Amino acid sequence: MESYSSDAVILHHLDYGEADRIVTFFSLERGLIKGFARQARKSRKRFGAALEPFSTVHVRWQAQRSADLVTIQEADLIDLRSGLRHDLLALALAAYGCELIENLLGEIGPQPEAYQLLNAFLNHVHRQGGSPDARLIFELRMLNLAGYEPHLLHCSRCGGPVCTEQVAFSASLGGGLCLECASGTDVQHLSPLSLGSLSRILQAPPTLFEGFRFGPQTLQEGGNAVTSMLKRHLCRPIKSLSFLDQLSEGSRRVAAIR
Repeated sequence: MESYSSDAVILHHLDYGEADRIVTFFSLERGLIKGFARQARKSRKRFGAALEPFSTVHVRWQAQRSADLVTIQEADLIDLRSGLRHDLLALALAAYGCELIENLLGEIGPQPEAYQLLNAFLNHVHRQGGSPDARLIFELRMLNLAGYEPHLLHCSRCGGPVCTEQVAFSASLGGGLCLECASGTDVQHLSPLSLGSLSRILQAPPTLFEGFRFGPQTLQEGGNAVTSMLKRHLCRPIKSLSFLDQLSEGSRRVAAIR
C-alpha cells in the first residue's frame, strides 16, 4: 500500500453497513478520490465531524493499485462551514457546486485551480448565503477550467467581432456569433450588457466572488447561455439541480412579493 495525504474538500458520503462510510473528496494533491472510512460513524477520535459534506479537511489515506476505493485513515477538520446547514438555499447551492466538480472534471488527476475555486465558492456561500450571482460565476469559471470557455468577444465561427445591439449565442458552436454566422442556426440572444458581464467574470481573479451584482436580464440571459453549454459537456444529469432550481424559484417569488 502507498500512503498519501492532502488538504481536501468533502463532496459527499454514503453510509455503509452499521458504522462505515464511503466518502468522495476533492483533494488538492490528487484530485477526485473515493475512499472507504472504516468505523467512521463511531470513531470520533479519527474523524469526528471531518467527513461532513462541504468541509475542508486534511486527509490521510492508503491506496492499492487493484482497489477502486482508497482506505481513509484519518481526517483533520480545517473548516466545517457550519453556516451552510442553517440556510437551505445555501446548502442546495453548495451541493450543486460539489456535484458539478465531480461531474465536469471527473477523475483526471490534480486540479489545483479547481480546488481553489471550489473552496472560494463554498466560503462565499457559507458567509453570504446562496445567490444566482454566485451560481453563475461558479458555473462559468468551471466551464473555463474544464476547457470549455465560451467565445464572448469574438464570433466562435469566423473570429470576427460580435459587437451588435443583440448578440447571438450558440452552445453547439462554442459561444457568440456575428449576424452573418448566426443565420440558419439554433441560437439564443444576449444583450451586450449580459455578454460584457460574462466576460468580466472570466477577467476577474478566479477566486473572487465579492463585488458582483447582476441584473435580472443578465441572470436570465447569461444563466441560460451557460446552462446550455453545461448540458453539452456534462457526462450525466446533475441530481441536485432540480431541488436547487425549485428553491431558487421560490426565493425569486418571495422577493417579488416583498
